[in-house]
Amino acid sequence: MNIKQFLDSTYLKTPAQAGLSFEENKKIVEGFIAEAIEEHFKLIMIRPDMVSLAKKMIAKAESKVLIGTVIGFPEGIYTIEEKLAEATQAIEDGADELDYVCNYENFKNGDSQYVKEEILKCTQLGISHHKTVKWIIEVAALTDQQIIQLSTLIKNVVIANFKEEQYQDVFVKSSTGFYKTEAGKPNGATVPTIIMMLENSSPLPVKAAGGVRTYEEAIEMISLGVKRIGTSSAKAIAHGNISESNY
Repeated sequence: MNIKQFLDSTYLKTPAQAGLSFEENKKIVEGFIAEAIEEHFKLIMIRPDMVSLAKKMIAKAESKVLIGTVIGFPEGIYTIEEKLAEATQAIEDGADELDYVCNYENFKNGDSQYVKEEILKCTQLGISHHKTVKWIIEVAALTDQQIIQLSTLIKNVVIANFKEEQYQDVFVKSSTGFYKTEAGKPNGATVPTIIMMLENSSPLPVKAAGGVRTYEEAIEMISLGVKRIGTSSAKAIAHGNISESNY
């Protein structure tokens, strides 16, 4: 097994979040892109404004690394129209994969119809452009029952509206990695939450994101059945080293 083909190497901090200038933060992004190319990771996951930069670097290196970006990130409260506009621009800039943050707050407030419409329209946009779509449900913001219900909702929308051969291109993803939890609770993928997602989103694939920082943790997630892992520790994981990352 080539673990690198499961890894979405991720850097999603804005300059403000990183406490850096735009140029300083851009240098970090360039470093992550160069590393992904050198290590032959599956994908580099970056903010939308960095997609065109990644496209140029990957083309110059004649690399097969895919480009992923986040839409409606990290709160998921953008309108459907705003998400569609952001995704359309990302596609034009060269993104291969779109990781949408589901409007989980609307879901928690009982507006499942809105979420169904969002899942349908945003997935249609991605699939119609031959892109992989992932839906971030933010497990740390949900109860176990809500994780089960939202995973099932996404699955049902996809099964009802897309062809069976397209299911593999629509993931349910655990976390943004940016959600603030209390008392040190995990804000990303854990074994229990991933099992719930796998059981209730199948036949859609699952991406574990947030909190996977070691080779052993990555292997455990893969053994459970996840198809992709989002991590800022991709190199450390691939080489069996200890990561100091908090994502």
